Amino acid sequence: MPTRKSPRKGSLQFWPRKRASKFLPRVNWGAISSGKNLKGFICYKAGMASVEIKDTTSNSMTKNKNIIIPATILECPAMKIFSVRFYKHNKVIKEILAENLDKELKRKIKFPKKPKKLEEVKADYDDVKVICYSVVKQTGIKKKPDLSEIGIVGDVEEKMNFIKANLNKEISVLDVFEKGGVIDMRGLTRGRGLQGPVKRFGIKLKRAKSEKGRRRPGSIGPWHPARVTFRVPMAGQLGMFTRVVYNNKIIDIGKSDGKFKNIKNYGDVKTDYIILNGSIQGPAKRQLLITAPLRETKKQTKKNYELLGVLR
Repeated sequence: MPTRKSPRKGSLQFWPRKRASKFLPRVNWGAISSGKNLKGFICYKAGMASVEIKDTTSNSMTKNKNIIIPATILECPAMKIFSVRFYKHNKVIKEILAENLDKELKRKIKFPKKPKKLEEVKADYDDVKVICYSVVKQTGIKKKPDLSEIGIVGDVEEKMNFIKANLNKEISVLDVFEKGGVIDMRGLTRGRGLQGPVKRFGIKLKRAKSEKGRRRPGSIGPWHPARVTFRVPMAGQLGMFTRVVYNNKIIDIGKSDGKFKNIKNYGDVKTDYIILNGSIQGPAKRQLLITAPLRETKKQTKKNYELLGVLR
């Protein structure tokens, strides 16, 4: 009989398949050019719901009809600037801490004894970015804030004007993103621990009377080279991987005002919120990073939804 052929199991695009080192991933902010002021925002996944909307998209099959679609609710507490990083030739040359920082940060980060001020920095840099932290104590899910470096839109002068205007102030998600826009979601998937090759790579089960187990590959390689290569589907870690979900449509954005209460595994949404079309990675309470779209598509940007109600 001829040799059976099939596509290889498991993409080599994601390797190594191990737990991510941190919850909020690093982002190439230089590749993202769109946005109002900040290019990203820290948020927390509250859960999923079914929402009733009126589809007003032109040339849509459900135009002017009320439809029910799946959606994800995100809670977006305010952010503050923790420090300002000055870059030259893509390297950090200086970092200046903001003043009057929250007490919760001292449990997480060691502060310098004599921090420098922003006015002392000489104009010997070609880029500026900020490290922001979420005021997560407003939500009630935890106290320690999450930190992430976030890029700013504009040239160096516009970036410095934004930093000086918002230093020691709370930045709302309503000032960064707007209803009907498109965003990318970056964060970790749900952790599933040690899993076998059938669940981890999707290989087929062997026949019922196969030797040495059904839920494993038939061969793990030749005698020489005398080692198992990384391409062989083996048991290991599944989940807690950094993934990006591109071009998510914002159905609604605003202040909670008690709209979402008793969400399963989360509780009440007390601060600003975003309702996204579809699902995103991670369990409830997972910290995520919203970013401006890297490459937005016409299919997502031309969608136009009018929110009628949230069904849970």
